[in-house]
Amino acid sequence: MKMFVEPADIYLYMDIVDFRKSINGLIVVVEQEMNLNSFRDALFVFCNKKCDKVKILYWDKTGFTLLYKRLKKHRFKWPVNEGLLEMHVSEQQLHWLLSGYDVIVHQPLHYNVF
Repeated sequence: MKMFVEPADIYLYMDIVDFRKSINGLIVVVEQEMNLNSFRDALFVFCNKKCDKVKILYWDKTGFTLLYKRLKKHRFKWPVNEGLLEMHVSEQQLHWLLSGYDVIVHQPLHYNVF
């Protein structure tokens, strides 16, 4: 997906979203739950419970754009919520996510040294 302009940041909202929410409802999620400014130069990406739909919210300096993608047979490989409200991803990772790839392949391992 090629955007009209390239945003500075891309955020995945890690919790599921009720997809009856439209632009105004998603703005509330961005500002009250993610504690981010919805008017910043960023894409805010949301997924539904079944992981077969994605909404992307973007402020283009004249109004909000809402992009919506629905899969017919498959599911998005949405990253596992590990206590994070949002995850910052690159443009390439967003393309991978929308194409069906796992964006976070390996989780870091932490060892205790005795």
